[in-house]
Amino acid sequence: MHAKHDLSGRRIVVASHNSGKLREIADLIGPFGLEARSAAEYDLPEPDETGTTFEENAYIKAHAAAVATGLPALSDDSGMCADALGGQPGVYTANWAETPDGKRDFGIAMQKVEDLLREKGALEPKDRTARFVAVFCLCWPDGYAEYYRGEAEGHLVWPPRGELGFGYDPVFMPNGYDKTFGEMTAEQKHGWKPGEANALSHRARAFQKFARARLGSR
Repeated sequence: MHAKHDLSGRRIVVASHNSGKLREIADLIGPFGLEARSAAEYDLPEPDETGTTFEENAYIKAHAAAVATGLPALSDDSGMCADALGGQPGVYTANWAETPDGKRDFGIAMQKVEDLLREKGALEPKDRTARFVAVFCLCWPDGYAEYYRGEAEGHLVWPPRGELGFGYDPVFMPNGYDKTFGEMTAEQKHGWKPGEANALSHRARAFQKFARARLGSR
């Protein structure tokens, strides 16, 4: 790592326009004293996510924001992968929620997943295993990038439960819990604070690796 690739300036851009992600990342960044502003606050356009992996899409977003602002940028690309569906929707998790008018309705997306699982005969928890994946990319304007990946294993339930969280949270129950992510508070869902050993959510696990590598957290 070159000396110029550090966070001594304590300023970063969070390369996202997704309000749910921004809330979660803000909760995670808060204890570290970073000055973090979102891509939306800089009025940056959303780049086309043309990658076929979480890492590629995370880089596209982070690099675009870093070049536009001259600051290091932190992006997140994440999704839900259902085993019975061959890992779908995966990197296309948000696409499955798109409506004809260009908006996103995750109620529609969750129903689509459920319909496909039923077509596969996946009715029991053991047949409905899934994971959430999150990849953080920390990128500088010169293109230098680092990646931090987190995964949360669980299974999909139906009908959706809970109105907290966002996206597919109401149908995802992490292993070892009797609540979906949609029924958990942000604190319960992340399950981690600086100095603690374990994180629960995929995004918190990815951020924990970033914090340990870059922010001196244990």
